[in-house]
Amino acid sequence: MISSIAYGAKSAASKLERMEIEREEPKANEVQIEVLYTGVCHSDIHQVKNEWKNTVYPCVPGHEVVGRIVKAVDGGRFKEGDIVGVGCMIDSCRACEPCQSGDQNYCEGHNSWLATYNGPMKPAAMTDDGVNTYGRDNTFGGYSDTLVVAEDFCLSIPETLDIKAAAPILCAGVTVYSPMKHWDVKAGDRVGVLGLGGLGHMAVKIAKALGAEVTVFTSTPEKIDEAKKIGADAAYIETDKTALAPLASSFDFIISTIPDKHEVTAMLTLLKRDRMLIVVGNLDVLDGVDNMQMAGHRQGIAGSLIGNLADTQEVLDLCAEHGIAPEIELIDIKDVNETYTKVENGETRFRCVIDMSSLN
Repeated sequence: MISSIAYGAKSAASKLERMEIEREEPKANEVQIEVLYTGVCHSDIHQVKNEWKNTVYPCVPGHEVVGRIVKAVDGGRFKEGDIVGVGCMIDSCRACEPCQSGDQNYCEGHNSWLATYNGPMKPAAMTDDGVNTYGRDNTFGGYSDTLVVAEDFCLSIPETLDIKAAAPILCAGVTVYSPMKHWDVKAGDRVGVLGLGGLGHMAVKIAKALGAEVTVFTSTPEKIDEAKKIGADAAYIETDKTALAPLASSFDFIISTIPDKHEVTAMLTLLKRDRMLIVVGNLDVLDGVDNMQMAGHRQGIAGSLIGNLADTQEVLDLCAEHGIAPEIELIDIKDVNETYTKVENGETRFRCVIDMSSLN
């Protein structure tokens, strides 16, 4: 076993603290990674606080991981010294139809895909002795000095990307890119982005890279100018009915990145006929959905969950090609609890990344 230093929570009420964990030695076609940078995702907070009612403790978060390979066993894709990324998944069943077609993030195996931390996704699938079908009681994420992963679940980090800023692309970036790809956002489309946080600001940059005209809708007046600074063509207060009235039925695609429950019917009125509003920020029950609005315009609301491995590599390459990256604040691991509070209060701009050298 590999002894590793990590930051994790022992219960829903506890703060993150330094702890020792053990990882299995890498097996054939697996790699051991020295973790260099790990992004702080809002879902880390949901998971640590057990707000999705599935957390296994101790919980070591972190699924936006960039690191250096220090050991590769019988692999072919990567070698020692390579800089790689690990996103939300470290394995899947590999046998179901979604996995076979390359959609590992929609795995239909016994445990669904295996999360980088807090795996298995479905604890009820554990055997009577508490071991899930992957042979693990729990998985520990990137708030640690070491990660062991199957090499085919690692991503190549393009040389032109700042590796600090690359970390959030592995979750926030692919979460907004994947639905844009699936619903064919293209040059000339008019795209609306609801919310301008970690996900929203990446949605703006990626949609612009795809050639779209981008409009931001926010509840925070201070973010109007921020939206334009990062490339948005226009920005509005989402509740300003007078300002939004001329925009009715004019958007090809709208993506909601707000992490909390919110009404979406007002945004539907801005969509053209036969167009989609995609919710990626909130995994709770949607409020205020007016089916008369949707039926009258043959519109739809859909969800989208992170992205598959191919999508993740594509968005990394797209960001490198267009010279875009998340706006980040680099923090020390000792400041992570304070950072969680700032994220919850909307005080961060736009994504925090932990310098994992501060763990030592």
